[in-house]
Amino acid sequence: MTIKVLDPTARRADNNANPGRDAGALAGKRVGIRVDQIWRCWDWITESWAEKFRKAGAEVSYWRSTNRSGAEGEEQNRSLQEWLKTIDVAVVGLANCGSCTGWTIHDAIAALNADVPTTAVATRNFEAFAHELAARGGRSGLRVHVLPYPLNELSREQVEPIAESHWKGLLEVMGAGLSEREKAA
Repeated sequence: MTIKVLDPTARRADNNANPGRDAGALAGKRVGIRVDQIWRCWDWITESWAEKFRKAGAEVSYWRSTNRSGAEGEEQNRSLQEWLKTIDVAVVGLANCGSCTGWTIHDAIAALNADVPTTAVATRNFEAFAHELAARGGRSGLRVHVLPYPLNELSREQVEPIAESHWKGLLEVMGAGLSEREKAA
């Protein structure tokens, strides 16, 4: 009798460590922001960032992840694939719990595999897990921007300065550029 033992720590042979294309200049781009049903803090942060993307000359659209199993899950996947065809850059979040991190990385990998410059957003407590899931999904180079933890327990007034303070860091992780005029604004 032969027993085969699988190594749960093994890495994929087909791993792609490339983070994909930089987002580049934002003016004229269509930036897609993936949100979910749970994290109100992520809605507030993305509202702030969407305003900044628009000021940089980008269009912004949202895609909200909902039920992901059965017929609804199949419809969600179809909807995600269709949405990815309409955007030039993806910001995908929020990795702030176990299953949310799983779906955030799943959707970020889908965007990256569709050749859309992509950045996943995770809170500090789920940063390592996000990177681990990206590697297990064959895209270890996925860009991940990290926000502090906890966030959802904070009020909107407490979250808004966090969104503001993380804007420039997000742009750096994305490989995004602003014109000199946009930087001055």
